[in-house]
Amino acid sequence: MTSDLDTAAFPDDVETLRALLAQRDTLLAERDAALAERDAELRNAGFEIEKLKVQLAALRHDRYGRSSEKLAAEADQLEMLIGDLEENQAEREAAAEKERQTKGRSGNQRKPATRRPLPEHLPREIVVHEPVLACRCGCTDPARLTRLGESITEVLEKIPARLKVIRHIRPRYACRACEAMLQAPAPALPIERGRPGPGLVAHVLVSKYLDGLPLYRLSGILAREGVEIERQTLADWVGHGAWWLRPLAEAIGTYALAQGVIWTDDTTIRVLAPGRGRTRIGRFWVYAFDPRPWGGTGPPAAIYYYSPDRKGERPREHLAGYQGWLHADAYAGYDALTGAKGARPSQITHVACMAHARRELFKVYESTRSPRRPCIGSASSTPSRRRSTASRPSSAARRAGYKASRCWMPCTPRCWRSGVGCRASQRSARRCSMR
Repeated sequence: MTSDLDTAAFPDDVETLRALLAQRDTLLAERDAALAERDAELRNAGFEIEKLKVQLAALRHDRYGRSSEKLAAEADQLEMLIGDLEENQAEREAAAEKERQTKGRSGNQRKPATRRPLPEHLPREIVVHEPVLACRCGCTDPARLTRLGESITEVLEKIPARLKVIRHIRPRYACRACEAMLQAPAPALPIERGRPGPGLVAHVLVSKYLDGLPLYRLSGILAREGVEIERQTLADWVGHGAWWLRPLAEAIGTYALAQGVIWTDDTTIRVLAPGRGRTRIGRFWVYAFDPRPWGGTGPPAAIYYYSPDRKGERPREHLAGYQGWLHADAYAGYDALTGAKGARPSQITHVACMAHARRELFKVYESTRSPRRPCIGSASSTPSRRRSTASRPSSAARRAGYKASRCWMPCTPRCWRSGVGCRASQRSARRCSMR
């Protein structure tokens, strides 16, 4: 076994050698302590990440367990925090691994994340790495080599987007006989007398609305590529792009609202409030159609509307002239749409949201661990279309842990199938406020 140590540089004195060995042992002990401390930090970081993942899973469950935009924000913050912790853990692990290699030891390595295979639709660029022809026998003839196989390693690479200038040249010709001028018409551009092409306009729209990238940041990104484009110019492009896409959005909305069954919901969004020094709360309304769950025909579609408030007149404006079934929550603004107008029945039938009822049923199960929900009323109660004969549930039923005072659902799935048991009237179901 060979050694790279220069033994000639060692002192001949035994005491000096002992001092050097003691100094080396001290350094090794300090390094071992540092590595042990770093390993402990890595383990603690791993425990913290697992803890946050559990909390995130609970928040994701609560997101579907009860309606709250705050839960979505908390889940997003937790995801960001987990990402930061995992990045720091990977950085510390890389430094610790380098130290282990320098020291010649193998420590407890962190379990790598599960890697999925790269998508097959991505183009493949093949790079072949041929070995250096240096055999023990001194042969350098490739014809004498036998290929036994190959090792393949796939690496995902990113090709940065590039800006380019397309120069449209339109030659002008003149006829010597009749002096007529001939020239091709100017190409159609998304912005008249503007410089952006359709691909660049699409990139700006996707960056702003899909990726949530403000225009001033996009302006800075383009500036790093050597193209100075002011934010005001980008805003002008966005306005022209929205004008071009308006007929498409209206066609999608017409198709979605022409269906006999649609789903609707609204959510909050913070918008700038100039002059106030803060933001205000706006609303996004969605009306969607998706026949895939029941094997229907036709493509799914969704139309979004924005409003500065949540007044009941907003859905009335959006659904003016609609006829069919409306799946929605218990927002009181829908009552004017689904209620009868004098002697004329409503053209819209409200369908109560089972997702809201399911959340409350899950809460009851979590608190009671009972697969059956306590019944309210009796099977002998005769339900009516306009008014339920059953009164408000008793105090004992309210203590069961669900909001029975405003909406009560069947106690078992059998009640839905057979119609036996306590059934809420259409008016009671419409006023379901379980969240």
